[in-house]
Amino acid sequence: MQLIRKTGRWAAAAACAVLAAAALPGATASAAGHAPPVPDRYRLQKLDWQPCLDGRLECATMAVPRDWYHPGAGPSLDIKVSRHRAADPAKRRGVLMMAAGGPGSSGLKRPATLTGLSPKLAAAYDVVSFDQRGVGASTNVVCSGQDKVDAFFTSGDLRDRSPRAISATFDRARDFVADCEHASGGLLPYITSDQAVHDMDLYRSLLGVDKVSYYGPSYATVLGYYYATEFPRRVERVVLDSTVDLTHGWDSFSPGQPLSFQRRFEQDFLPWLAKNDASYHQGRTPAEAKASYERLRAALHDRPLDLEGTLITPNHLDAAATGSVYNAGQGFARLASLMGLLEHPDSASEQAKKDAVDLLQPIMSAGYFADYFAVTCGDTPWNRDSRYWVDRSAEATRVNPLAGARELTFAAICANWPETKAPRIKVTGKGLPPVLMLNSTNDPATYYEGALRVHRALAGSRLITVDDGDHGQFQTGNPCTDAYVEDYLLAGTLPAKDTECPGVPLPGPAAHG
Repeated sequence: MQLIRKTGRWAAAAACAVLAAAALPGATASAAGHAPPVPDRYRLQKLDWQPCLDGRLECATMAVPRDWYHPGAGPSLDIKVSRHRAADPAKRRGVLMMAAGGPGSSGLKRPATLTGLSPKLAAAYDVVSFDQRGVGASTNVVCSGQDKVDAFFTSGDLRDRSPRAISATFDRARDFVADCEHASGGLLPYITSDQAVHDMDLYRSLLGVDKVSYYGPSYATVLGYYYATEFPRRVERVVLDSTVDLTHGWDSFSPGQPLSFQRRFEQDFLPWLAKNDASYHQGRTPAEAKASYERLRAALHDRPLDLEGTLITPNHLDAAATGSVYNAGQGFARLASLMGLLEHPDSASEQAKKDAVDLLQPIMSAGYFADYFAVTCGDTPWNRDSRYWVDRSAEATRVNPLAGARELTFAAICANWPETKAPRIKVTGKGLPPVLMLNSTNDPATYYEGALRVHRALAGSRLITVDDGDHGQFQTGNPCTDAYVEDYLLAGTLPAKDTECPGVPLPGPAAHG
């Protein structure tokens, strides 16, 4: 799950019979049970594989129905797919499907990264991925332009709880939703995780295999457990890495993030910053380091900083902080150095200033922003009471301001989104092989409490708890988690019960500094 994006972060449809919950109010009858048969023009198409990514992968375009519950109605959508063939055909054991996080990120390049870091998996699997409907090289959802998207975060201070600021937040949200309806209105109801997992199953069928294994990090965990729930006979081994908890919907999961981002910031980053005061000079205790952050933020509120032509506001600083705490090794020193540069910009080199601007903007690309809200607002119903969100976000801003200050910005959009007719997917683990889950205790984006709820819902799953706060645990430098994932995907080996891995040690002050 990546709420702040940085420029420089599933046989046929009869298997749908296990949709385990009734449809949402207003959903069509077909959405609550069996999807219709797949028309021949989709079921019998051939994927025209061509080299892509400088020959590292093969790519093709797959046509899918706009609406899997009415596959003969409306125009087709294009889904861009990719593949890395098993390096050793004699050892090939099947297909490993991947997907990207976000929602809003591209998955097309992911097989190249995974196989590059794991020769064993590269030898044993055809590793495949795709750009989800709405994203990247697939049929895009379109909403507002970049200037309007930027304005959500650069207009004033997101901690401002004045009636004028709150009214402006709702005005921007309604304007954004109107842009989405104008530019993509006919497409919006179909940019959902449920529709996407039907795309995944067509992809499986066109690859000519009865079953796939699956690895997904962050939001891609939703696609993983939705696919396994809707198509349980089509999965072999499933790995969920840093799990988004939709047991109660997006409007329950998203408001839980301010607490987890604040926890990561205060329990991991600030003590690290204080420990390295000799390098960064932000205070010798976590309390002093927090005070330094707040002083810098207040200064940017009173006098935004013109940095290489970009006006830096406190919202930019908060966005950089939330993005930087996803991974300590990549982000802690970068954030600490950024704080020093923003305090003393005149002493920074031109290259350092340019690097800082790259880190600080854009907060989210227009394409990412559009798909993120199409999915999160359309997957599950949202509370549409504006006063509820005003009151709830006020508390989040007061107690957990790092990410709490932006809660109303996100909730206001979904509170004004067209009501969803997507079916509710109840995840139980029924009919599934054991699922391997990974989550760190202080993950800022996919908080541990949510992972525990999904773990309890997925009967038979095994949870590897990692003692750190990084978001994403496989192939991020932790040999313990890497070994569990590879052992499971290659040999089907799982721990007999839930277990733990030590976290990756925090970086020294020079790392990326």
